[in-house]
Amino acid sequence: MINDARLGLWHEPSIRRYHGEYSAHAHDYVQVMFAIDGRLELEIAGKAAFSDASCGLIVPAGVAHAFCAERSVRMFVLDVQASSITDRLRRFAVTPALRHQFAVSDSQVDVAAFLGAPRIVKRRALDLKALKHAIVATLYEPWPTARMARFFYLSTQRFHARFLELTGQTPQSYVRSLRLDHAMERVKHGHSLDTTAQEVGYRSASALAFALKRDRKVGARSLR
Repeated sequence: MINDARLGLWHEPSIRRYHGEYSAHAHDYVQVMFAIDGRLELEIAGKAAFSDASCGLIVPAGVAHAFCAERSVRMFVLDVQASSITDRLRRFAVTPALRHQFAVSDSQVDVAAFLGAPRIVKRRALDLKALKHAIVATLYEPWPTARMARFFYLSTQRFHARFLELTGQTPQSYVRSLRLDHAMERVKHGHSLDTTAQEVGYRSASALAFALKRDRKVGARSLR
C-alpha cells in the first residue's frame, strides 16, 4: 500500500504489456512507469519522451499522451491520485534497488521512493538492437567499449554508464556473452574450435575452450 499519505492508490500496481500504437489520451490520475523489458516511445503534451529499464516517467494527470512500441514491451505501471507534487512531467533514474523493489506487481508500493529517485535530464535513447546487429555481424573484429561508444557518438565513460544502467552488465561482458552464444551454436553444429575461435574473435581454440568452461561450464565435447 501507499506509504506516502499525500498520495492515494488509484489502481492496483501492475505489469502491463504494450505493442503497437496507442492514440493520445489523458487520465484523471497520475501514471508512474518504467520498462522492465524493452522501450516505450511516448509523446507527452506534444513532446517526445521514452521509458526504458533505466529511465522512468511520472506523467501528470490530465496531460495528453500517446505511445508506441515496435515490439512487446513490459512496463511497471502505478496509477495514483493527482497531487501538487506530481503536477509536472518527471524523468527519474530507475536504480537497481528501485527496479528490484517494484519488479513484481504485488510488492508494497512506496510512491515516495519514485519521487525521491534521482532525476535525470532528457537524454538520447540507445538502440541496443542495432548495436547487437553490428557486433554479431563482425564478432571476429575487436569490439572495445570505445568502439561501441562511437556507435552512439558518446564518450566511452558516458556510454559505459548508460549501458550498465540499461542492461545491468558492462559492455565487455555483453560482447563476451554474444561471442560465447555464437560459439556454442557453431560447435553444436559440428564446427571445430579452431574455426569457431576465429569467427567469434578469440585468439585460439584453447582460449575459446577456457572461456566456455569458465563462463558457461561446458566443453566442446559435451556441446557436440
